[in-house]
Amino acid sequence: MKFIVSSSYLLKQLQVLGGIINNNNTLPILDNFLFHLNENELTVSASDLETTISSKLEVESNESGSVCIPARLLLDTLKTFPEQPLTFTVEDNNTVEISSNHGKYALAYANGEDFPSPVTLNDPSNTVIQGDILATAISKTIFATGNDDLRPVMSGVFFQFTNDHLTFVATDAHKLVKYTRNDVQASQAAEFIMPKKPLNLLKGILAGSEEDVTVEYNESNAKFIFDNTEMICRLIDGKYPNYEAVIPKENPNKLTIDRGQFLNSVRRVSIFSNKTTHQIRLKIAGAELNISAEDIDYSNKADERLTCDYQGDDMQIGFNSRFLTEMLGNLTSDDVSLEMSLPNRAGILTPIDGLDEGEQVTMLVMPVMLNN
Repeated sequence: MKFIVSSSYLLKQLQVLGGIINNNNTLPILDNFLFHLNENELTVSASDLETTISSKLEVESNESGSVCIPARLLLDTLKTFPEQPLTFTVEDNNTVEISSNHGKYALAYANGEDFPSPVTLNDPSNTVIQGDILATAISKTIFATGNDDLRPVMSGVFFQFTNDHLTFVATDAHKLVKYTRNDVQASQAAEFIMPKKPLNLLKGILAGSEEDVTVEYNESNAKFIFDNTEMICRLIDGKYPNYEAVIPKENPNKLTIDRGQFLNSVRRVSIFSNKTTHQIRLKIAGAELNISAEDIDYSNKADERLTCDYQGDDMQIGFNSRFLTEMLGNLTSDDVSLEMSLPNRAGILTPIDGLDEGEQVTMLVMPVMLNN
């Protein structure tokens, strides 16, 4: 088999697919890209068994066939070429020859039949979402997922589709983010948990894209179809915790403050906090917010005063500064509100402005016990 393709066009597609390939695969065949040629349509696939992603490319050819080409070697070679046509020829001596304007390069290939074939979804449900909306939903939630192998359901993002909105939830039991779109609906209700790796890949590919993405899903797999690319991945098995139950409904104490100022203050003060607990103390009275931290072992301490808008009883509450920094850093609004009920109940952080129509973000952060 033989085909001609533009070097930069091929590299651009392969760099996207290469993101799925692990550095240490149990099956050596997974270190390859699968090239499947059907006349002038070339389908390139990469897989790590859990997730398979494939792209269709236009090439010049009138032949067909399939081979597996070593991914790392091919990517490293393509990165060095200026834009030019490359000719790929599969030779009889078990090598693929790449001919450029300046030379020839031979790579050993593996049999295309040995590459694992992706799962097919029987009778899937589907929903259509704009690419950028999906990318935003992922980036707003994925940072809050957990890494605990004992609780795999928390290591992914929970997709909850209903007839009037889509909700995306992530939590690691210390912080929780719920992102809702009321302007996008699904034809039928569905719930599934998506693993982190394929989501990170989608986030990178779809950011800023106005293309529609078709999401197909059943009990065990989900498939994302957009442009000329398809990604199919295995879902995380298990039941997601009832996140609604942990969001406190009655929060009489409400603090409104400039997000940038609050974030910078928390960042500065946290440098002086205990390196194991990262604990900072918020003391709120009237229109004044006092942020402090102390590391008794090293006699380090910091204390800052900010003006804020506060309605509620005077209170002191402790938070892990890393969680607070992550959450404030992930919001894009000018002002945020922090709603609290008691020093031992979760605080609810929401943006006051900067949201698109139909967009809602609720962040929950668990307090830490203050040692007076």
